[in-house]
Amino acid sequence: MTTFVISVPGTFIGGADTGVRDELARALRPADPHRTHLGSTEDIDVLTVNDDGTFTVRLTVEAGSGPEAEGKARRLAESALTAVGLDDSAAPLGPAVVTGIDTGE
Repeated sequence: MTTFVISVPGTFIGGADTGVRDELARALRPADPHRTHLGSTEDIDVLTVNDDGTFTVRLTVEAGSGPEAEGKARRLAESALTAVGLDDSAAPLGPAVVTGIDTGE
Protein backbone atom coordinates (compact mmCIF):
# COMPACT_ATOMS: atom_id res chain seq x y z
CA MET A 1 0.00 0.00 0.00
CA THR A 2 1.06 3.54 -0.74
CA THR A 3 0.13 6.74 1.06
CA PHE A 4 -1.45 9.27 -1.32
CA VAL A 5 -2.41 12.89 -0.77
CA ILE A 6 -5.59 13.51 -2.75
CA SER A 7 -7.26 16.85 -3.52
CA VAL A 8 -11.03 16.99 -3.95
CA PRO A 9 -12.46 20.34 -5.10
CA GLY A 10 -15.99 21.49 -4.40
CA THR A 11 -18.32 24.44 -4.07
CA PHE A 12 -20.49 25.51 -1.19
CA ILE A 13 -23.76 26.43 -2.92
CA GLY A 14 -25.25 29.20 -0.81
CA GLY A 15 -22.09 29.44 1.30
CA ALA A 16 -21.00 27.79 4.52
CA ASP A 17 -20.48 29.69 7.74
CA THR A 18 -17.40 29.37 9.91
CA GLY A 19 -19.09 26.86 12.21
CA VAL A 20 -19.86 24.49 9.34
CA ARG A 21 -16.32 24.82 7.97
CA ASP A 22 -14.85 24.11 11.41
CA GLU A 23 -17.09 21.03 11.81
CA LEU A 24 -16.06 19.84 8.35
CA ALA A 25 -12.37 20.26 9.15
CA ARG A 26 -12.86 18.25 12.36
CA ALA A 27 -14.71 15.51 10.44
CA LEU A 28 -11.82 15.32 7.97
CA ARG A 29 -9.06 15.38 10.61
CA PRO A 30 -8.42 11.59 10.63
CA ALA A 31 -7.24 11.89 7.00
CA ASP A 32 -5.30 15.15 7.53
CA PRO A 33 -2.25 15.28 5.24
CA HIS A 34 -0.17 16.85 8.04
CA ARG A 35 0.29 13.26 9.26
CA THR A 36 2.53 12.62 6.24
CA HIS A 37 6.03 13.78 5.40
CA LEU A 38 4.67 15.64 2.37
CA GLY A 39 1.92 17.35 4.36
CA SER A 40 4.33 18.50 7.03
CA THR A 41 6.90 19.77 4.56
CA GLU A 42 4.43 21.51 2.27
CA ASP A 43 2.08 22.66 5.06
CA ILE A 44 -0.96 21.20 3.31
CA ASP A 45 -4.27 22.04 5.02
CA VAL A 46 -7.10 19.52 5.12
CA LEU A 47 -9.64 22.20 4.07
CA THR A 48 -9.11 25.42 2.14
CA VAL A 49 -12.11 27.68 1.44
CA ASN A 50 -11.95 30.56 -1.03
CA ASP A 51 -13.96 33.80 -0.91
CA ASP A 52 -16.18 32.65 -3.80
CA GLY A 53 -17.38 29.54 -1.93
CA THR A 54 -15.13 27.08 -3.72
CA PHE A 55 -13.10 24.77 -1.53
CA THR A 56 -10.49 22.06 -1.67
CA VAL A 57 -10.32 19.07 0.64
CA ARG A 58 -6.89 17.44 0.86
CA LEU A 59 -6.84 13.97 2.34
CA THR A 60 -4.34 11.22 3.03
CA VAL A 61 -5.40 7.72 2.04
CA GLU A 62 -3.70 4.35 1.83
CA ALA A 63 -4.31 2.57 -1.45
CA GLY A 64 -2.73 0.29 -4.01
CA SER A 65 -3.16 2.71 -6.92
CA GLY A 66 -3.95 6.32 -7.74
CA PRO A 67 -7.49 5.61 -8.96
CA GLU A 68 -8.26 3.59 -5.83
CA ALA A 69 -6.91 6.44 -3.67
CA GLU A 70 -9.01 9.00 -5.55
CA GLY A 71 -12.16 6.92 -4.97
CA LYS A 72 -11.42 6.50 -1.26
CA ALA A 73 -10.75 10.21 -0.82
CA ARG A 74 -13.95 11.17 -2.60
CA ARG A 75 -15.97 8.82 -0.37
CA LEU A 76 -14.28 10.28 2.75
CA ALA A 77 -15.07 13.82 1.60
CA GLU A 78 -18.70 12.94 0.82
CA SER A 79 -19.07 11.25 4.22
CA ALA A 80 -17.62 14.27 6.06
CA LEU A 81 -19.91 16.66 4.18
CA THR A 82 -22.92 14.50 4.99
CA ALA A 83 -21.87 14.40 8.67
CA VAL A 84 -22.06 18.21 8.83
CA GLY A 85 -25.43 18.32 7.08
CA LEU A 86 -24.35 19.07 3.51
CA ASP A 87 -25.41 16.88 0.63
CA ASP A 88 -24.34 16.90 -3.02
CA SER A 89 -26.78 19.70 -3.87
CA ALA A 90 -25.36 21.95 -1.10
CA ALA A 91 -21.69 21.14 -1.71
CA PRO A 92 -21.06 19.35 -5.01
CA LEU A 93 -17.61 17.86 -5.46
CA GLY A 94 -15.39 17.86 -8.52
CA PRO A 95 -13.04 15.09 -9.59
CA ALA A 96 -10.49 13.87 -7.07
CA VAL A 97 -6.85 14.01 -8.14
CA VAL A 98 -3.57 12.72 -6.75
CA THR A 99 -1.54 15.70 -5.58
CA GLY A 100 1.20 13.82 -3.80
CA ILE A 101 2.61 10.45 -2.91
CA ASP A 102 4.26 10.17 0.49
CA THR A 103 7.37 8.06 0.27
CA GLY A 104 8.16 8.55 3.95
CA GLU A 105 11.61 9.97 3.18
